[in-house]
Amino acid sequence: MPQAHLQPVRTGTATPVMTGTDDPLLAIVLQSLDDDQAQDVVTIDLEGKSSIADHMVIASGRSSRQVAAIAQKLAERLKHAGHGNPRIEGLPAADWVLVDAGGVVVHLFRPEVRTFYNLERMWGFGEGNAGAA
Repeated sequence: MPQAHLQPVRTGTATPVMTGTDDPLLAIVLQSLDDDQAQDVVTIDLEGKSSIADHMVIASGRSSRQVAAIAQKLAERLKHAGHGNPRIEGLPAADWVLVDAGGVVVHLFRPEVRTFYNLERMWGFGEGNAGAA
């Protein structure tokens, strides 16, 4: 009996990953980060706690080149999925790149920069609600 093909077929639009979330924007972000092999992905629920976004996602890339590539591909996938052009800050150095997609804010770091700023602790609200995606 043939094996089922489990990889989603790319049709030019982002395919949401099974994330357990009902937010399509967050699903696209998490799928994109997974596709581009981002490391140590953490999501923080900001709904009702901050007016800047509903979710914050923090992830690492292995190098500044990978961080920049992850950010650029994420912006491209969001645009193709109909979520507009997200604002991107920090691409020239790519030590810390911020992608503002409206309801989801994504922070992409090189590992040593992420350790220095430790955003998970700052935005975790002391409730332990920062969880791995």
